[in-house]
Amino acid sequence: MTKPVPPRHGDPGVSTPRRGGRTVTLDVVARLAGVAPATVSRAINQPDMVARKTLERVTQAIADTGYVPNLLAGGLASSRSHLIAAIVPSINNLVYAETIQSFGNRLKACGYQVLLGETGYGQDTEDALVTAVLSRRPDAIFLTGIHHSPQCRRQLLAAGIPVVETWDLTPSPLDLVVGFSHEKVGEAVAAFLHGRGCRRFGIVSSDDPRALVRNKAYARALERHGITGVASGLVHAVSSLELGRKGFADLIGQGFDGGGVFCSSDTLAQGVVTEALARGLRIPEDYAIVGFGDQNFAAHMLPALTTVKIDRAAIGEESANALLARLQNTPLTETVVDVGFTIMPRETA
Repeated sequence: MTKPVPPRHGDPGVSTPRRGGRTVTLDVVARLAGVAPATVSRAINQPDMVARKTLERVTQAIADTGYVPNLLAGGLASSRSHLIAAIVPSINNLVYAETIQSFGNRLKACGYQVLLGETGYGQDTEDALVTAVLSRRPDAIFLTGIHHSPQCRRQLLAAGIPVVETWDLTPSPLDLVVGFSHEKVGEAVAAFLHGRGCRRFGIVSSDDPRALVRNKAYARALERHGITGVASGLVHAVSSLELGRKGFADLIGQGFDGGGVFCSSDTLAQGVVTEALARGLRIPEDYAIVGFGDQNFAAHMLPALTTVKIDRAAIGEESANALLARLQNTPLTETVVDVGFTIMPRETA
């Protein structure tokens, strides 16, 4: 069977299907700075050889346009890289791993390879990583989340390549978005636990931005039932069973003596269950616990973990399909794809 060959992005007659206009080139930067293109090139590669005021004008023009120097310029016979970059918060988190595997499998079948980068949930790291990735000229880019710094947004828009933002929703994406509503997740978990008879509520959560959105929506939904003062055990690192135990111990130390507990990940929830059982507490009679992610161990814990299921593979496949459509100049009927979520009731709640 002949492997499908993707369109040659940037070849004559193939326009870059990106919202926001044309790709920012070195010539554009040169015109804005009022210098020759060769001067811009020299400012990038040999800044010591450029007068200070000229260098300042070029640097400002680069910042204003979001231009990223092409480190591959002159090194390729084709303007195509056949690479699609994927940037995720953590490569150790199985929640993202399944999405990237589905994403990569779909793209490989069409002749692309995936270049994977990890931000560690840091905005500064994302900025540096996006700059480094764009300088290698990928054909498209996959991002986790919708919140980016102004400079990062300028660079992404200026790159002139398809961009898909994932694991979140917004009516105004940079280009494409495939995900679900974290606010609706928080609201749904609050309604679920309240419906189970819980009247006191807590959170054990990491401090990543999407978890914080879920937490706030959870608290707001409970306020509509007249419930305030949600106890919080916040951890400041990548989720682990150990941190789940510590977060739950913090809740107990705050006087939280029973109720519903919403965890920002199944891993933290596993730690909460472990700590509760170690203290001789009853689940779900004393504490009803809900995780997030429906990882492969959730249904096989003892007791089995109630959690929020996200179709991680669907996010990867839908994201790949959207980027392929852009690269093939195929019209898209939707630029915002909501994969939804499901609460999986099990023994912990």
